[in-house]
Amino acid sequence: MSLLQQVKMVIIEYTHLAKDALHIYVALAIMLGACLAFGWKVRQWRPWLLVLAVALAGEYWDWLENRSVGRNPDYDGHWKDVWNTMLVPTILLLAARYTAIFDKAPPASEEGPPREDRSGDEAQVPGPAAGG
Repeated sequence: MSLLQQVKMVIIEYTHLAKDALHIYVALAIMLGACLAFGWKVRQWRPWLLVLAVALAGEYWDWLENRSVGRNPDYDGHWKDVWNTMLVPTILLLAARYTAIFDKAPPASEEGPPREDRSGDEAQVPGPAAGG
């Protein structure tokens, strides 16, 4: 068993989480960690592509390891793992790109007075002098 597989088993044993749940958590950690580390935004393709690359590399590693011990490839299982890993990052990417969910509200100083304090009247600005 490779070091990667041993690490996975230790994490599963100590967290009491299923492998499928770990795929989700690792995907979120990679996506959000990349945004923090590199200054990327969730709405950009780069963090999503990084998660995809890591997911595909991990599944390729699993495939190689299974092949090295004489197991038949579980293509359905690998596809399920990639799909499971990419679902939440895909939802976050689409939500960030096509909705206002992640838009920051402007600071209170930029918003002006609260709505109930506004009179609805326009400001009185003196016009040009008459007869001029």
